[in-house]
Amino acid sequence: MQTDKVILGIDPGTTIMGYGIIHIKGNKMKLIQMGVLHLSKLGSHELKLKRIFERTLQLVDTYNPDELAIEAPFFGKNVQSMLKLGRAQGVAMSAGLFRNVPIFEYAPKKIKLAITGKGTASKEQVAAMLKSILNIQEMPKHLDASDGLAAAVCHHFQRKTSSGEKSYRGWGAFLKHNPEKLK
Repeated sequence: MQTDKVILGIDPGTTIMGYGIIHIKGNKMKLIQMGVLHLSKLGSHELKLKRIFERTLQLVDTYNPDELAIEAPFFGKNVQSMLKLGRAQGVAMSAGLFRNVPIFEYAPKKIKLAITGKGTASKEQVAAMLKSILNIQEMPKHLDASDGLAAAVCHHFQRKTSSGEKSYRGWGAFLKHNPEKLK
């Protein structure tokens, strides 16, 4: 497993797109940047998609991620919203692929499970756990930023466990084998 890598995580959206970038060096994870892209003032869906592409490309060009992790659209009752969200995801993925960055997609429940140990965790619980894991002093106002960050951290955890590293069946088992992580 590569022990020095940058991961860009994206929470796609057509009103707000969240992103987070982490650096993995050895077995240390460090927050590089997180934020949101506000899209609500853009008039048309096409302009929003263009802006998502441009901003994602800018993030890729600025931070040179080795991999991009993105939250998959969830299945809801509103088909139009799902289509718009899928387009936003596709445009963000295209920007990464345009620069040959490998893309990894994770379901919202998978991300929540990887971060909190519970697939039904709230956005606030995910943000609180990320704050603790990455020793973040102050979380941003919009939870979309922490959702983007969560995709990146989830990807790191998934790649770590799928590469022969130890995996755990919940936080209790993790803490038993890593007591120094408990504050």
